[in-house]
Amino acid sequence: MKRKDFIKTSSLLVTGGMVAPFISCQPSSHETMTTEARKNWAGNYRYKAPNLHLPQTTEEVQALVKELDKQKALGSRHCFNNIADSPMNQISTQNLKGLVDLNSDNLTVTVESGVRYGDICSELHEQGFALHNLASLPHITTAGACATGTHGSGDQNGNLATAVNKLELVVADGSVMEVSKAQDPDLYAAAVVGLGAFGIVTKVTLDIQPTFDMRQDVYQNLPLSAFTEHFEEIMSAGYSVSLFTDWMDQKISQIWIKRRLDQEILNFGEEFFGARAATKNLHPITSLSAEPCTEQMGVPGPWWDRLPHFKMGFTPSSGEELQSEYFVPRRHAIEAILALEKKRDLIYPQLQISELRFIAADDFWMSPCYHQDSVAIHFTWKTNWPEVRKLLPMIEGELSPFNVKPHWGKLFTLKPQILQSRYERYADFKALASNYDPDGKFRNAFLDLNIYGD
Repeated sequence: MKRKDFIKTSSLLVTGGMVAPFISCQPSSHETMTTEARKNWAGNYRYKAPNLHLPQTTEEVQALVKELDKQKALGSRHCFNNIADSPMNQISTQNLKGLVDLNSDNLTVTVESGVRYGDICSELHEQGFALHNLASLPHITTAGACATGTHGSGDQNGNLATAVNKLELVVADGSVMEVSKAQDPDLYAAAVVGLGAFGIVTKVTLDIQPTFDMRQDVYQNLPLSAFTEHFEEIMSAGYSVSLFTDWMDQKISQIWIKRRLDQEILNFGEEFFGARAATKNLHPITSLSAEPCTEQMGVPGPWWDRLPHFKMGFTPSSGEELQSEYFVPRRHAIEAILALEKKRDLIYPQLQISELRFIAADDFWMSPCYHQDSVAIHFTWKTNWPEVRKLLPMIEGELSPFNVKPHWGKLFTLKPQILQSRYERYADFKALASNYDPDGKFRNAFLDLNIYGD
């Protein structure tokens, strides 16, 4: 189905529910704002770039990229560090929210880079299609999530970038490139999880599949002994499984099991390896209201309203927080988790909640899951950066024997030389990025330190 057919048959577009994101009547000339008050979503990072540009079209992005010196793309601002900052200019994708093409023959959807997953998922479902995976919250942009290796969850599910069929990329001279595996496997493997080093992504084409419904069941208070003894069974009990813990009391606080209704559904009953079925919807942080969370209690619903933990119309997670996340090979998962559990008395005072998830291996050079099935160990911290900053080196040290890699968009303190040594295609990535950006237009403090630094 081409875009004109998609628009013609889309009830949401006709009734106006999605007109604003996809059909723009705004002027063609882009806006430029000069302000020092811009922060990221969590409010922990204040952007240093003095200029924010808001282009309306790919052509305006091209003109900006060609004209400007130092610059960086800015998406939904859900990163917790300076990866999206720039010494001079940020180019926001907030006006690039068009759905370009829904192709039912090739099973792909092409969107502009500022489209958030929550902007398109319900409409994809209505048209009979689905994405293979979603992150915990649907508020993030497609381009930004893929560029940082953001992942979602699942025993056999690759991260969000594994759905990328091709990219439209504006490179340093202002020209547009199409990046696909078929045309240039190396560039594709480097640029999809590209950390913004290759240019400004303006369109993303994602692989889709027939739509499906799911149910979500939550269990509470899994004994740590049962967790270690039945780890693989627990983590593979659904299409997507998340475990939440505060590391205390020798238990896992909650297990969220998300299962497809078109696959075999086992009846787990009221007890799951010693954990008890929840009697009401829960927030991952049990003390908070479950109103922002997707429906639980085994109630059937579409994939887009079960794979994320949080609904699009609410503030996700706890709102005021810091985040860190670390990836270790799946084969070392229990050892790594138990190493951190021994540090619970240090971790707990600064913690809101931790989450444990599986992510399948992929082929992207700078993905934390490059050629290895991984477990992600996520920390949602209190907003006490001085104390959290002291904890991160300890956590990274405990996980160092397992060649730990941090999430690129979250808080970490791993030294660049160590970080670089853990990516076997790091040198190739650096060389290719330098080739496409010889004058360093897209370099910033984050890339200078972690990629280009010695």
